[in-house]
Amino acid sequence: MSGLDIGDKAPDFSLPTDGGGNITLSDFKGQKIIIYFYPKDDTSGCTKEACAFNDNLPDFEKLGVKIIGISKDSPQKHDKFKEKYGLKFTLASDEECKICEKYGTWVEKSMYGRKYMGIERTTFLIDEDGKIKKIWRKVKVKNHVEEVLKNI
Repeated sequence: MSGLDIGDKAPDFSLPTDGGGNITLSDFKGQKIIIYFYPKDDTSGCTKEACAFNDNLPDFEKLGVKIIGISKDSPQKHDKFKEKYGLKFTLASDEECKICEKYGTWVEKSMYGRKYMGIERTTFLIDEDGKIKKIWRKVKVKNHVEEVLKNI
């Protein structure tokens, strides 16, 4: 588990995105960023979370905040997910989980007694200087986006 904490510099990354793009965190210096890690495109909790961020996008934009979703899914899978739900923010692909590891979101999980590695639903608020301002770990989807908005 990564020891990232509030006040730490957010680890930089460069990842492929939906639409055949690429995103580099350091390119956003001077802006607030929400990075949210989620397990998988087009599953119930992840879809609810993505749609909640999307529905509240105008409020985030008014506050000058960019949103980036990161999962292990391929850019092509992100394209389908974005199109299906009309998502208007960037989804980045961390297929090798290297960025998830840097952010401490690649963890051992357990379901029905079976242990496996997976992404722990986590949201980071990164400030204009690239420092972590707030962390929400083990996120429960219900009311999460509203909670994030209150803390910007």
